[in-house]
Amino acid sequence: MGLLTLESLTARLERLIPRRFTSPVKLEERILPFDPWVLASAVALILIGFVMISSASLDVAMRNNGTPYFYVVRQAAFIAIALIGAVVVWNIPMGLWERTGHWWMIAAGLLLILVLVPGIGKGVNGSNRWLPLGPINLQASEVAKFCMVMYMGGYLVRRLHEVRSSWKGIAKPTLPLGIFCILLYFEPDFGALVVLMGTVMGMIFLGGMRFSQFLMVISGVIALLVAVVGLQPYRVARLQSFLDPWSDPFGTGYQLSQAQIAFGRGEWFGTGLGNSVQKLFYLPEAHTDFVFSVLAEELGFIGAAMLIIIYAVLVVNIFRVGRRAEKVKSFFNAYVCYGFAIIFAGQALINIGVNVGALPTKGLTLPLVSYGGSSLLVSCVMLAVVLRVDYELKTQLSVRKKSASEKHGDKAE
Repeated sequence: MGLLTLESLTARLERLIPRRFTSPVKLEERILPFDPWVLASAVALILIGFVMISSASLDVAMRNNGTPYFYVVRQAAFIAIALIGAVVVWNIPMGLWERTGHWWMIAAGLLLILVLVPGIGKGVNGSNRWLPLGPINLQASEVAKFCMVMYMGGYLVRRLHEVRSSWKGIAKPTLPLGIFCILLYFEPDFGALVVLMGTVMGMIFLGGMRFSQFLMVISGVIALLVAVVGLQPYRVARLQSFLDPWSDPFGTGYQLSQAQIAFGRGEWFGTGLGNSVQKLFYLPEAHTDFVFSVLAEELGFIGAAMLIIIYAVLVVNIFRVGRRAEKVKSFFNAYVCYGFAIIFAGQALINIGVNVGALPTKGLTLPLVSYGGSSLLVSCVMLAVVLRVDYELKTQLSVRKKSASEKHGDKAE
């Protein structure tokens, strides 16, 4: 029988005491199976959106549908569906997404084709962007963003050396991206086209693309977008109205001029929740594309700034989860998080920019806030994937620490 040394006694005590009392892991990694900042900011945005949609849509719903709660009830149903979808997706291992990324890209391409088929796709305000699925309409471009990120995440893992060393690796994903952009152009959905192109370019750049190559690609993309804008007279008219909305305040500059009036009325602290005047049939799409203007009118500059801060918290922490995945060489998980962060940041930036008059008018929703089932569902699914990445990272860390502790205990004995 050997001597009971201090080291062996300590090792035995450590095995008897539960690890939650002795583990050096940070509190959030010991207790929470998800990133609290991502989840909290997402929940805050969904709740803010529900409140603002309730405020902005009552009168429009009464006029169009005979009940003031038409959009409120539908948004509540959309939230429930989105949360169910998020829970389902959270339970899917990231390895499955990586192995099936090309199939998701093909499925998204088929959806984009179907919306253009007469009798299948549904047109609203001159755009064919929706597939009617019973009581809801699925916006194909929202699904396309998610699927393209999944495909690009897998592509960057497989072809990372080519992306970092040659133009060949950069050129290959332009084929599916080009097909998607052509289909989006014919819908037309110029806003989704810009977000999709920006997301893919951002993912390739973060994958290790040389900065000189990035500048050349961006220059080409900007030239292409300018050409696309020039091909459609209504886009030229929107650009002209953006430069001076008050030159035609009751025509092409109507939406932007009414949005600016909403911001002016809001001042610092707003007119009070429910007291917006612009939502009373002055500001078109007050509960969808221009819900931020109604928020600024009712909650003022302070409320608008707080919303922007919440978006910043969400995006920064999605990037942080991706960076943690990259550090442990989970490159697919990292690139997917980067792609989703770019989508949230880009779409929020464009929508807010349109509302404040910094960008030409585009039909892009404010993620998690604007009314709409497709955008909310896809946004929640994206966040579920990010939370799944965070969960898998913490699980890996826990297994490694447990293995290291067991080895340390064996050596002590």
